[in-house]
Amino acid sequence: MDIKTKLNIVLYEPEIPQNTGNIVRLAACTNSDVYLVGKLGFSIDSRHLKRAGLDYWDSVNIRRIEHLEDLWKEFPDRTFYYLTTKTRNLYTDVSFKDGDFLVFGPETRGLPQELLKEKSQYTLTIPMQNGQRSLNLSNSVAIVVYEALRQIGV
Repeated sequence: MDIKTKLNIVLYEPEIPQNTGNIVRLAACTNSDVYLVGKLGFSIDSRHLKRAGLDYWDSVNIRRIEHLEDLWKEFPDRTFYYLTTKTRNLYTDVSFKDGDFLVFGPETRGLPQELLKEKSQYTLTIPMQNGQRSLNLSNSVAIVVYEALRQIGV
């Protein structure tokens, strides 16, 4: 099956190379682009990063971006969704479109509060048991990407 839809996975200041590698592998399998934004918690040359991504690196469009604002300027007509545990807006309650951007924060702290407040109408969450911190980043990305693909009709 060829997936013609193009989703955009944005990792804002990711910290764990294995998660990023797993997400690159997911992106290869779903025809998604990956944007690494801001300060990374690892080197791009990390063996853990490359090992987790296996041989998928060459089949994924991966871009380094300094600031989220740069993406907003480059893609002003696209919708950006911000995944967080700090909202009640469920990821299943929006209608995803081809070309949407899915923005995920760093593993230990999530997206900045100021950003979430400014973009509150576009914040989404994955439901979880009360009292739990959050899902693993690569698991969260997979859940939302496949829901978006399901909705779009892939």
